[in-house]
Amino acid sequence: MRGLSLRRADFTASLVVFLVALPLCVGIAVASGVPAELGLITGIVGGLVAGALPGSSLHVSGPAAGLTVLVYEAVQRYGVAALGVLVVAAGLLQVAMGVLRLGRWFRAISVAVVQGMLAGIGLVLVTGQVYAMADAEAPAGGVAKVLGLGGLVGGLGEAGVAAAALGVGTIAVLVGWPRWRAAARVAPAPLVAVALAAVATAVLDLPVRRVEVHGLLDAVQPPGADSFARLVGGGVGVWGGVVGTVLAFALIASAESLFSATAVDRLHDGPRTDYDKELIAQGAGNTVCGALGALPMTAVIVRSAANVRAGARTKASRVLHGVWLLVFAAAVPAALGVIPVAALAGVLVHAGCKLIPVRELVPLWREHRGEVVVLVVTAGAIVVTNLFEGVLVGLLLAVAKTAWDTSQVHVETEDLGAVDGLLVRVRGNATFLRLPKLMGALEALPDDRPVQLDLGGLRHVDHACAAALEGWAGRSGVEGVEGMRSGGADGGGAVAGGAAASVAPRGGAGVGSRVRGGVSG
Repeated sequence: MRGLSLRRADFTASLVVFLVALPLCVGIAVASGVPAELGLITGIVGGLVAGALPGSSLHVSGPAAGLTVLVYEAVQRYGVAALGVLVVAAGLLQVAMGVLRLGRWFRAISVAVVQGMLAGIGLVLVTGQVYAMADAEAPAGGVAKVLGLGGLVGGLGEAGVAAAALGVGTIAVLVGWPRWRAAARVAPAPLVAVALAAVATAVLDLPVRRVEVHGLLDAVQPPGADSFARLVGGGVGVWGGVVGTVLAFALIASAESLFSATAVDRLHDGPRTDYDKELIAQGAGNTVCGALGALPMTAVIVRSAANVRAGARTKASRVLHGVWLLVFAAAVPAALGVIPVAALAGVLVHAGCKLIPVRELVPLWREHRGEVVVLVVTAGAIVVTNLFEGVLVGLLLAVAKTAWDTSQVHVETEDLGAVDGLLVRVRGNATFLRLPKLMGALEALPDDRPVQLDLGGLRHVDHACAAALEGWAGRSGVEGVEGMRSGGADGGGAVAGGAAASVAPRGGAGVGSRVRGGVSG
């Protein structure tokens, strides 16, 4: 009886996930500049291949809005035929990372960078799909898309107004339908929104663009030798772009999948995700997707959360969702031809808005302002440049912020009286980032009083600070600071424990000063 109950729960959940995935697969493919069927193929592979492999039991894979911008750029630059080569290479790289057990290291990526990446993708996706909602051609580049929005509104014709009305209506249904909880449990909002838009288009005979249908087998374009030779033989300039695109596919898809896995694990009490096995599963799925010339896949939170909430218990639900996508694509592909492009654009505008963490910004600003700066700069860099370069900017800024936060040094001065002079305690991590503060405090000490320098509170001293301290000690007549960069160093530039020495008085005070400490790196 328990086995029958599990099978029934997984069967029901698979239908729910199928209904959620169908419009998203088609919409992401259209937004990526490839035939709609390729999005379905990626969803099918995500269910049948990645879904059957170990890693995460309830994680659902398929084409993701987070890669739409990058895929579109790759298609525009290299062509649809070359997409399979790029995705195969990214998949093999993911498998290699999983085999080398690098999956857990993706958890070390700054959350602010990931949120900034998703926010930047969301901004570019929204601004690009607004044009598609009006059946208009979007300009190239994120900045041009933003600047062109004013002209778009003023230049709408009759067909553009009709398409925009469909898009806005689709978004309204996506926002309002989940609030009708009884109905939302029966049919997911994306499917209802797209279905209503298709019905309205057919009944009113609206002059809007519809999805072009080529057939499932016709859409499959396995990469051939010509595609590979075109990329390899394109010269050094092309190689750099190809390598960057492959790395972006692999790293961003892996990060999004593993971060989603962490979120999904919080939604259920079943087995936890094995990050390395999940990375191998994602890589295997992307390798198959590339071999079929389809879109890259990731494990995505929207479909995965729908799977959990629908009562899924095992991986059978995600495998079955791939079966339903295959049956639909093979049996009724013509049904795609009645879907207006503006409705799919509305679905992606709604999805893009969800990628922008507006609600989290205010509480995050109150507690961690530096994280907000990293998030905003990453998102802005993606809009201004591209996804790969924007993420690199975010990672570099996150590393710089971490280095700044950890290199805290405190200089405390205590007056011990006319005889003993001043006791100066230096605590924390003395790195080159805090060198101006450290040396400013030491050089501001009076020259006519003896000084006792206590370095016992320093946990680390880098080469720059060690050299500066030795220089200051030499100028001030303080002994015992030597050795921080040589044999007396402990841990790569740290004062040897217990260092203390009598020194010549500064300013002729005639009172010995001492350096005492014990700094370990």
